[in-house]
Amino acid sequence: MKNIIIIGSRGYNYDYGGWETLVSNLIDNYKDDDVRFFVPELSYKMNNEIEIRNGVICKQVFIPKHGPLAMFSFVFKSVLYYTNLIRKEKMKNTIIYMLGFRGGFLFKLIHRKLNKMEVKVITNPGYIKSKIENKPWIVKYLTRKSEKEMIKYSDIVLCDSKLSENYIKDKYNVHTKYIPCGTNIPDTKDIDKKTRIFMEKKNIRKREYYLVIGRFIPKNNIDLIIKEFMLSDTDKDLVIVSDITKNKYYDKLLKSTNFNKDKRIKFVGPIYDKDIITRLRVNSKGYIYGHKEGGINPSLIESLSTSDVNIVYDNEYNREVCKDSCLYFTDEAFNLRDIIDKVDRFKSKEYEEYSSKAKERVKEEYDLNTIIKKYKKLFDTLLK
Repeated sequence: MKNIIIIGSRGYNYDYGGWETLVSNLIDNYKDDDVRFFVPELSYKMNNEIEIRNGVICKQVFIPKHGPLAMFSFVFKSVLYYTNLIRKEKMKNTIIYMLGFRGGFLFKLIHRKLNKMEVKVITNPGYIKSKIENKPWIVKYLTRKSEKEMIKYSDIVLCDSKLSENYIKDKYNVHTKYIPCGTNIPDTKDIDKKTRIFMEKKNIRKREYYLVIGRFIPKNNIDLIIKEFMLSDTDKDLVIVSDITKNKYYDKLLKSTNFNKDKRIKFVGPIYDKDIITRLRVNSKGYIYGHKEGGINPSLIESLSTSDVNIVYDNEYNREVCKDSCLYFTDEAFNLRDIIDKVDRFKSKEYEEYSSKAKERVKEEYDLNTIIKKYKKLFDTLLK
């Protein structure tokens, strides 16, 4: 039995973050009865329970409060827990797959113990330079120091971006492995019963809305998207799928824009049903992707596989993924507004052109079946 412990996401089937999507896509499509997956889950409630979902062993890890160092605490506690579990249960054929660099300081202290237990360590850096630009100084300091240690004590540095891979190679002169995130292209455009009920409840009509999916945080450019949309001439809706409960950023944006007075803007809450998410993407007028802090986010790849027209924030990581298969917007005033008005005027020919380019891009670089095979080969090679 192989044991794969994935640390660094907030959990399994959890939220709309990039790491979380990567974890779910990998585990849900990794068909192998000889593999057990372990995923710690971040909990702000006093909860240390273990539950099994879809065969995944999920350990709740309690972190007492939010804040810039919460994820560091979560990763540290998770690494210590699983290191002790491996020792206690005498687990063999074990891989710790680290998402990000937050565990670097700890691995400096425990790497000998892991080596003795023959545990292999994979680190996926995600995105690098832009990740810490707007963080508090203490987070920047810890991230840079932790990055160095995590690279040093990893058996494999696994990059899901060519940009990240080039950065690691240039800075540390280490061997890397490139495996991007992956997705499947759905073969249906129908609206099933549960999606139809949801759309009717939220007053959403096919091809009569632009779609945004993601956490309601500044780095996702939600403020820019809403402000520019309000300036556009479109009669379509802006459907935002996100959890805004107790969100200070939402309250601040509401005060500064009064977007609640624009009937086109619709917050529909979080949706964790993948079928509904897929069909909302497929049947949208266009998908707007605002992530500005780089990284190869699986949600962008999923968008290419489903939405005909993608309107994407312009940075080097997003261009690595999309190439010429989408429309790019910037921070410049009226830029996104003009693109929305342009898409509103699209004929079927333009839709087909962008849709075809997006699907071809997924097939050539991000096919999920191919990605899973590469992961299986990597895990098998490490555990020989």
